[in-house]
Amino acid sequence: MFENYHFKKYDFLLVIFCIAITSIGIVFIKSADESYVRHQQEGFVLGLVLMIIVSFISYSFVLKFYWLIYAVSIALLIAVKLFGDSGGGAQRWFEIGGIRFQPSELVKILLILFYAAFIMKHKENLNTVRIIVSCVVLIIPPIYLIFKQPDLSTTIMIVAIFAVVMFIGGVSWKIIAGAVLIGVPSFVLALRYLMRDDVHIIEDYHKGRILAWLYPDEYAISEAYQTLNAMTAIGSGQLSGKGINNNVVASVKNGNFISAAHTDFIFAVIGEEMGFVGCCVVIGLLFMIAILCILTARRAKDVAGQIIAGGMGGLIGIQTFINIGVVTGLLPNTGLTLPFVSYGLTSLVSLFIGMGFVINVKLQSPESIYFEGEF
Repeated sequence: MFENYHFKKYDFLLVIFCIAITSIGIVFIKSADESYVRHQQEGFVLGLVLMIIVSFISYSFVLKFYWLIYAVSIALLIAVKLFGDSGGGAQRWFEIGGIRFQPSELVKILLILFYAAFIMKHKENLNTVRIIVSCVVLIIPPIYLIFKQPDLSTTIMIVAIFAVVMFIGGVSWKIIAGAVLIGVPSFVLALRYLMRDDVHIIEDYHKGRILAWLYPDEYAISEAYQTLNAMTAIGSGQLSGKGINNNVVASVKNGNFISAAHTDFIFAVIGEEMGFVGCCVVIGLLFMIAILCILTARRAKDVAGQIIAGGMGGLIGIQTFINIGVVTGLLPNTGLTLPFVSYGLTSLVSLFIGMGFVINVKLQSPESIYFEGEF
């Protein structure tokens, strides 16, 4: 089982970075709302154990069951639609022993594995119409099921992950250029159409978030309230912040003006309590995790390994950018969490599982590639 493993290449640096960023997350979750800390700590331990176990399971063996992986993904999304618990107007979770399980978070990882195997099998014909259409058709069911929960933020991430794995898989630059030339104008036109009052394809609160992003002053006491308060909190932290779990009366967090402080807007808590320095540390750690994934992808023994490692790097990088973009007012409010940092057991454990596969990809990378002088 371990004959192709090079154990001296076990990515302890990636493990350390994952432990460090998750530990920081737990500290600030405690500061935001102490009642969530215990569950996050349990998720941390479970995720770490699963990451270590998965890191020794050959991804080549797992990918033999890629159609089963896809079927499980679809089955989970259908099951949550039929039998899941509702909350906040959405039906995205299962309640298991007092702990909420959100299948769409795990599906992100499962789809990376599925497309790694599918593209690997069809890599010689990837740029043919039949395979490109097949890839697109196969991504439509999970996108539709997640969108109907409704969960637009995760839908956006699934689309982004799909684009990343197709790019890493070797889609022709001509196809990419054509998709961009067609996609960007189409997106703008579609957005203008969806924002019409007589069109109800997207929810009214989605329209409100977009309008609040475009005209924050006009929505300062409604849809833009969260983001404006988050920006105020980050700005008030200045260079070194007001201190973790402080008792400062003028604190935006202490005044309960930051909504979802332990989840979507935890970066605002970090900015207020640890300032610019703390924000840089968090961004730096997440950036390094993404970079280590990309470097592992470059050394992978095959296309499947490249897609797994590169896909996880893309997931971390894109989701981090979107979350921080929302908190700082650069993007409309999407509801995406900050990887490893925000509260969320399914998200945390799923990310650790994904990192386990990345470590396994590196364990199987050829010695000749490893010793070419790369970091």
